Amino acid sequence: MDEKYMRRALELAKKGAGFTNPNPLVGAVIVKEGRIIGEGYHQIYGSHHAEVNAFRNAIEDVKGATMYVTLEPCSHFGKTPPCANAIVEKGIKKVVVAMEDPNPEVSGRGIKILRDNGIEVITGVLEEESRKLNEIFIKYITTKLPFCILKTAMTLDGKIATRTGDSKWITNEESREYVHNLRQRVAAIMVGVGTIIKDDPMLTTRLEKGNNSDPIRIIVDTRGRTPLDSKVLNIKSNARTIIATTELAEKERLKEYEKKGAEIIITPLKDNKVDLKFLMQELGKRKIDSVLLEGGSELNYSAIEERIVDKVNIFIAPKFIGGNEAKTPIGGIGIPLMKDALLLKNLGLHRFGDDIMIEGYLGQEG
Repeated sequence: MDEKYMRRALELAKKGAGFTNPNPLVGAVIVKEGRIIGEGYHQIYGSHHAEVNAFRNAIEDVKGATMYVTLEPCSHFGKTPPCANAIVEKGIKKVVVAMEDPNPEVSGRGIKILRDNGIEVITGVLEEESRKLNEIFIKYITTKLPFCILKTAMTLDGKIATRTGDSKWITNEESREYVHNLRQRVAAIMVGVGTIIKDDPMLTTRLEKGNNSDPIRIIVDTRGRTPLDSKVLNIKSNARTIIATTELAEKERLKEYEKKGAEIIITPLKDNKVDLKFLMQELGKRKIDSVLLEGGSELNYSAIEERIVDKVNIFIAPKFIGGNEAKTPIGGIGIPLMKDALLLKNLGLHRFGDDIMIEGYLGQEG
């Protein structure tokens, strides 16, 4: 029965996707005498937490009830008061928690407050599902680095464009809609300057429903080649554009970008390119908890080589285009020996019409 109510709490938590960054996704369900009497989830960053919303939505007195919550109730004052204290004050008898708070500074404290006040606490119910739901939060809160998802689409023969560079569209509408939902869930989208020059994308979400907030746009541009008339520098959007560059870019050019409203991050040179590890550290300092990498083959390889990629989503369309000069998803110099190939772990397979998507994790250390 605990799993039944926790699954409902997880369903509620998912509703906050794209609205709570850099906070976690959390759902809460209050059960009394076998009936759900209150539900809530963390709806938007800075607003009430899931537990408080469940109390506010309760249809009767919650005293003596059991609360199911997907993440350990907070124990500290942030933008809102501690939820653990509110649970005690409301007279909840038992709390079932999916996972403890991964933040090493507060982990276990919320549970201790509950137990110290005589509340029975059960932990670890559907913990794996909760951890996957909050994989972005877990990475960011424990490392202060963004969770990076590499997304790419290719034909069945492994091409991301024809030999002429044409790439619209490899995948079907259903796959592309999923990508727009994915864009809404992350804090930022990152592409290379080559993609900006070739495709001139807007890098926005185009969804009928959503939080009307586009992700931050990050352009990796070693030499400052982003055209001043590119869409990312001229569209009306409430999200900002960041150009990651190096000392190789002309200072006057960078000033022009700033006049367009773009932020500039200058990184050290790494193999005559933007230092991606340094860039991720800088993005983390700006509370950017997640990045969707939609780069070309060169940027994709650099990101994998630098071990900044956590998760990979590869869409495969049942098409053949061939061509020795047609690019593949991962370019660069490549790995010389098969025994050194990087393996994806914890694989998942998803269908979008005739397209398939392979999802996996690179599982780098740290």
